Amino acid sequence: MAMAEKELKVINRAEQLTTFESGNEMAAMAAAQINYHIMGYFPITPSTEVAQYLDQMKARGEHNIKLIPADGEHGSAGICYGAAATGARVFNATSANGFMYMLEQLPVQAGTRFPMVMNLVTRAVSGPLDIRGDHSDLYYALNTGWVILTARTPQAVYDMNIMALKIAEHAKVRLPVMVAYDGFFTSHQKRKVYYFKEREVVQQFVGECPTDYNFARDPKVPVTIGAHMNGEDLMNNHFQQSEAMYASGDVFKEVAAEYAKISGREYPFLDLYGMEDAEVALFLLNSAAETAKDVVDQLREKGIKAGVISPNIIRPFPAKEIREALKNVKALLIGERADSYGGNGPNLTHEVKSALQDDKNNKTIVLSRVFGLGGKDFYADDAELFFKDAIESIEIGYAKIPFDYFGHIPGNEEKILKPVITPQHGDIYKSGLIHVEKDPETNNLKVKIPPIRSLTSKPKRIASGHGACPGCGIFTGLELFFKGIEGDVVVLYQTGCAYVTTTAYPYTSHKQTMIHNLFQNGAATLSGTVEAFLELKERGEIEVSDDATFVMVTGDGGMDIGMGSAIGTALRNHKLIMLEYDNEGYMNTGSQMSYSTPKGHMTSTSNVGKSQKGKSFHHKDTAQIMAATNIPYVFTGAEAFPQDLIKKAAKAQWYAQNVGTVYGKILITCPLNWKSEDRYGEKILEAAVNACFFPLYEVEDGITTITYNPDEKKKRVPLSEWLKYMGKTKHLLKEENSELLNELEEEIENRWQRLLAKNNSPFL
Repeated sequence: MAMAEKELKVINRAEQLTTFESGNEMAAMAAAQINYHIMGYFPITPSTEVAQYLDQMKARGEHNIKLIPADGEHGSAGICYGAAATGARVFNATSANGFMYMLEQLPVQAGTRFPMVMNLVTRAVSGPLDIRGDHSDLYYALNTGWVILTARTPQAVYDMNIMALKIAEHAKVRLPVMVAYDGFFTSHQKRKVYYFKEREVVQQFVGECPTDYNFARDPKVPVTIGAHMNGEDLMNNHFQQSEAMYASGDVFKEVAAEYAKISGREYPFLDLYGMEDAEVALFLLNSAAETAKDVVDQLREKGIKAGVISPNIIRPFPAKEIREALKNVKALLIGERADSYGGNGPNLTHEVKSALQDDKNNKTIVLSRVFGLGGKDFYADDAELFFKDAIESIEIGYAKIPFDYFGHIPGNEEKILKPVITPQHGDIYKSGLIHVEKDPETNNLKVKIPPIRSLTSKPKRIASGHGACPGCGIFTGLELFFKGIEGDVVVLYQTGCAYVTTTAYPYTSHKQTMIHNLFQNGAATLSGTVEAFLELKERGEIEVSDDATFVMVTGDGGMDIGMGSAIGTALRNHKLIMLEYDNEGYMNTGSQMSYSTPKGHMTSTSNVGKSQKGKSFHHKDTAQIMAATNIPYVFTGAEAFPQDLIKKAAKAQWYAQNVGTVYGKILITCPLNWKSEDRYGEKILEAAVNACFFPLYEVEDGITTITYNPDEKKKRVPLSEWLKYMGKTKHLLKEENSELLNELEEEIENRWQRLLAKNNSPFL
């Protein structure tokens, strides 16, 4: 494969080592060598690895960047902005919907002119959800005011991350810089990479952190940041920002030339391959350009003067350089991994065309193709077809099809998919064995449930065939909960393991209605569904014999990023159930730390090493947080205590249908990421309850009742009895970590005693 970066023969280049690494690894390597002050982050595929690698390096003592796990990408952007405004060097990495969630913050960072560096590991923006790489997120960045560098290879990711900080902090720029590279192509595929042996070389190159700016770093020198402006002032502000953006182009050239001296690698505005005499060319961003270069070699062997243009920077847009590169090109095909819907071509198509408009002598025929959406592979054969279309336009003298999608497949009505499972609803989910009624004298609910074996005739809500890991506790926990729900359900799943393992188009494991929305907005979405259902019913526009029960299923950290939406829904008191399955981490993206991860537990972003011992702070008690919203019913449950959970499910349904919002939290096992044996699932849950780590209780109309007291049952066990089953906590049982274990035991005991006090007094 052709090299993307020009190699220079430089006598005095700094000593470099060779490795074989991915783009994510090299982004982390550059950040560690720079030794940023702060990284605010939130895990999202495929950028998550950057924070994971940095946390591993932190545990080994290889840098001292303060890694701050946010509650969501909007929060991570706020952390970064606050740190940058304080004069710290700041770093971040994100992708796709995470980038979209922080989008509101990005113009703030640029408009107030605070430097930082962020890696955008490009990925398809949903919906529908797709976790693979295209440029639909990158195109939303074009108007944020950030300088944007594009990296085709892991080598370019490393180099541009070093160059980016120097550009961002330059006195003529003072803007945040984004390094964009292709998710799962560049981010995960390993390539040969050179990196500087000594971090001092990198730190000398980027220079000292600037202090001559209006930072909020010294209380003795007060400043005001972000005062609102009138139109005239804002006009001047944006003009200055615009001038800085264009100046960043010249600074990029200066920095690239300086970097070439120490690295031997050159990064011009445009990477030009075979363009010195090209008559037909492709314009491609990032990794696809590497594939097309091989095709250029093949075409030139046939006598066809072909070439490839790939920009190293797209903000500011290199219009002058593009005009120069295309002055003799007869036909150019622009391939883009995104679309600007309804614009007759994506964004860069129009920007290239606009650049050519300023050259009255240019006669280049321009074709535009959208390709590779959702990570659809781009092969050499595809590049050949691109060249074929461009060559045809030269032969006929115009673009027969100026704009089109490439790689889409027409449907065939004869092959329409048929449902495998007959839709199930109504009486089939009614056992008639569960009875819930309100005692008019005490105003308390009376619940009667039969032995569990009597409920086995109720069919499962989720069909077999889902893709969960062996031993996953989500579906056994959910199905046990649903045994206590009579009749139909409408379930919304936030993004997480329960969602991604049960729906992969065109298949679904759900027997009843399922809706998906993202982590941060599930509760709000379902509240809209509930109110629409009730309004349509009231107006007589739908006919239903029985009301469905509306349930939001969340987990995998969904009550971090989704907490705001959940609290808002609770305060409005919609008639629905929010059910959290607690697996103590962001398991669907690779076992990153969440706020529900207990202190000291090991995850991929709270590693164990000489410099740190797992998560550094205590776990979030979401049940108590939701109880503080004064909703009618809150409960906790665990599969190891089935009668207790089913009874609470029946109560939850009554409250959701008759009063308002219910919140439930069930502890479930995750053998893969807890590093436990599948066979110990029930033992782990039982030990967690008996150690009082996960107490079973309910808060009904504000009154707390412990439904299982291990002290009274004489089942109380030490915390170590729970921890011993899981590989992620084995280090806590070592003598050298006894102090950390004592801290965790003390916190759990304090929470248990507070719960006992609430149980004993209805006024607490």
